[in-house]
Amino acid sequence: MAKREAILILDNIRSTYNVGAIFRTADAGGISKIYLAGYTPAPLDRFGRKRKDIAKSALGAEESMPWESVQSTEKLIKKLKKKKYKIVAIEQSENSIDYKKVKIDPPKSDKSDRARKTAFILGTEVTGLPKKILSLCDIVAEIPMKGEKESLNVSVAFGVAIFRMLGI
Repeated sequence: MAKREAILILDNIRSTYNVGAIFRTADAGGISKIYLAGYTPAPLDRFGRKRKDIAKSALGAEESMPWESVQSTEKLIKKLKKKKYKIVAIEQSENSIDYKKVKIDPPKSDKSDRARKTAFILGTEVTGLPKKILSLCDIVAEIPMKGEKESLNVSVAFGVAIFRMLGI
């Protein structure tokens, strides 16, 4: 039966507390690797010391989750597309679809041993993902808002979206 491989790209997330919370949620959701792009802070500082602010909200997930820092989100997406990853942005956009309609897993009728490879991508807390990045994505999934606020905190949105889209 088809397997699932899901990775995560954090594009210019500024808050260490959001990064830590996302590490913890990624671990709970079975994400296999996190890419920290642009100025997204890493669990280790530039001197190789553990960042206490990330560790505080990650509660150990920063030590067990594989991660890698990269400079360019665009280059990473292009590399992943060559490896047959489906790129799914979690973002509000004029071309977005309701996240509840996004199907990640292959049909149950697929008995092959191929892997369904998905890369989720989250953008900076204030402005989200740039249009240039969104144009490289296969799907832009949006969580509808029912109240007065326009959006959720990025770490909360990630949890809501992946647990639904991955059927957890």
